[in-house]
Amino acid sequence: MHNFDDLVHAAAAAFAATDDPDALEQIKASFLGKSGQITALLKGLAKLPPDERKTVGAAINRAKESVEAALNGRREAIRRLALEARLAEEALDVTLPGRGQSRGGLHPVTRTLERIDGLFRSIGFDVADGPEIEADFQNFTALNTPADHPARSMHDTFYLQDQLGGVAEGILLRTHTSPIQVRYMQAHVARYAGLETMPEIRVIAPGRVYRVDSDATHSPMFHQVEGLWVGQRVSFADLKGVVNDFLRRFFESDDLQVRFRPSFFPFTEPSAEIDMAFMSGALKGRWLEIAGCGMVHPNVLRHVNIDPEKYIGFAFGMGPDRLTMLRYGVNDLRLFYDGDLRFLRQFV
Repeated sequence: MHNFDDLVHAAAAAFAATDDPDALEQIKASFLGKSGQITALLKGLAKLPPDERKTVGAAINRAKESVEAALNGRREAIRRLALEARLAEEALDVTLPGRGQSRGGLHPVTRTLERIDGLFRSIGFDVADGPEIEADFQNFTALNTPADHPARSMHDTFYLQDQLGGVAEGILLRTHTSPIQVRYMQAHVARYAGLETMPEIRVIAPGRVYRVDSDATHSPMFHQVEGLWVGQRVSFADLKGVVNDFLRRFFESDDLQVRFRPSFFPFTEPSAEIDMAFMSGALKGRWLEIAGCGMVHPNVLRHVNIDPEKYIGFAFGMGPDRLTMLRYGVNDLRLFYDGDLRFLRQFV
């Protein structure tokens, strides 16, 4: 009777000599493959006498089972070794402080816009919104700025192209949020068309605006908040009261001065620039331009079907970006648009 123990020991030793799964499969083929040693022994059974064939065949099968058992054992050992190596590589030091998840937060300009909204809502103003792609009428004509008006050169903007690549007639990215006020007044007049006396209009219009302007203190896209109060007894004194109250509440300080400097805007008459100076701190005594304002021009009221002989109002416009810079002590406007997390995390 043949002894196949040497074959089993040789196979087990060959399996144990490798830690590579691919090499293990190649060694397996030399014993159990189609041309392997055990397969050759099984094929050779046909040459044996019938009385030996059964006994030798049983011995070969036992040897085959032993080789397969050694193979499976080595496979499991290699899998376990790989797992242990991976666990060791990815081991966690439980003595380290937890990383946690980073916290998100509102952009500082968004914080300012929300603060402005809340302050004006508290004194009875609505907050309106409108399209950023605007028609020439709402952006210019209705605001007393016809096509030949020199003030348009100050509002160089982005005009949209038509399907043929030419400039679309009267379609542009809005240069200020005043068109929101125009649309709000038009809707207000339509809503109360049947009344002898129209209710007052008190609204602010925050949003993004666009101009072809970019340097350290300007951006081609920036934010604006414009305000409007129209009624039968609205005066410049009301305008000064609203602006003074807003600035003191926004900066949470009475230690500041506000002045109104004569200026020109086509949609207000008289018009003024609003300057502010802190009476303490790093900016003490330095006058800073904060906003523009004035009494609504009669032509603007006529364009939205409001009788300027019966109603009067004031309007103002300010830059939330600049207010944000002053509130948080930021000295470069571009920091708001760089997307630098090192800067933005300060406001979380």
